[in-house]
Amino acid sequence: MGVEMYNKKDLISVIVPVYNIKEYLERCVDSILAQTWENLEILLVDDGSFDGTELLADELGKRDGRIRVFHKENGGSSSARNLGIREARGAYLGFVDSDDYIEPFMYERLYRAIKETGMPVAQGGRREIDERGNFLPDICIPPKEQVVYNGKDFMRELLLHKGDCSFCTKLTDVSLFKGRETGRCVLSGDRNKEQSACEAYCADTGEFPEGKLNEDFHVLVRMLPEIEGIVSVPERVYNVFYKSGSNTRTGSEANFSRVYGDNVDNADMVTELVREYYPELEKTALRFGLYQRLDYMLHIPIGGMKKENRQYVEIVRYLKKNRAEICRNRELAKKEKLYLLLFSMMPATIRKVHWFVRSRR
Repeated sequence: MGVEMYNKKDLISVIVPVYNIKEYLERCVDSILAQTWENLEILLVDDGSFDGTELLADELGKRDGRIRVFHKENGGSSSARNLGIREARGAYLGFVDSDDYIEPFMYERLYRAIKETGMPVAQGGRREIDERGNFLPDICIPPKEQVVYNGKDFMRELLLHKGDCSFCTKLTDVSLFKGRETGRCVLSGDRNKEQSACEAYCADTGEFPEGKLNEDFHVLVRMLPEIEGIVSVPERVYNVFYKSGSNTRTGSEANFSRVYGDNVDNADMVTELVREYYPELEKTALRFGLYQRLDYMLHIPIGGMKKENRQYVEIVRYLKKNRAEICRNRELAKKEKLYLLLFSMMPATIRKVHWFVRSRR
């Protein structure tokens, strides 16, 4: 079914956070301008670049009237996205990272899936590509045919690390990001946060939490109980570009505390949410929390395994407390159970052994 069967007047707003990415920005923008869905606008949100990217963004804005450029002080990707959301004029929102690029049929295909199913969100498959153009192993495998997930089923996919939480692979009805104040607040893993801080971080305003990594997961899991579902198409529409030295994508040791610490906090947040909305998934959520803690323990620098590291101490305490759950949880692999039990008993020793084995490969 061709796109002519649908309302060509629907405007799609594509938000691109931009920060010191001069080498790849033009490729990203060109891939959006090449879309078969022509009724779109591109919002380039410069997040305080200082390497000439800010000048390139202005130059690109002069080339095509569909591009609008905004400059702001550096505040992170979420801050840039949130500005773009507030300025967007479209009926649907897309997000593209400035070093990635998309296939020319992406938004037409996702728009068609939304209209065919009535779902407010559509997502496509993705490719992982390195600097030499090599395809990397799939992080998320797209379905063989178009499928609709209800909120509970998609939540389960996410908790089993099968679903794609990225908003970059999705097209989303703008109403899910604007005017979504419901007054619900799900506390994060830190139970000692002041309520005002919780509201700033967790309030359902439809914005991305600023100062956090894996912010897409945070927003999506809070969105799922409020929507009918998500339609997923089999086509690979988005290309994730892995630039060497990218901390947020490689999870480097220098970026350890943010990447893995935020993942544990998100696991606690989603566990609370599941208890409220999808209690039948509570065992799956517990498995997710254990897995995220295992990931933390497998990557924490040995020098960080000290009693002064509050999150590390709390994770070890959590593993000790949940040894029985580790043993009986059917959704944990045997190797995962073994590692978790060992980390609950002698964490520093197991981390050193793991580091030694990996360094010898």
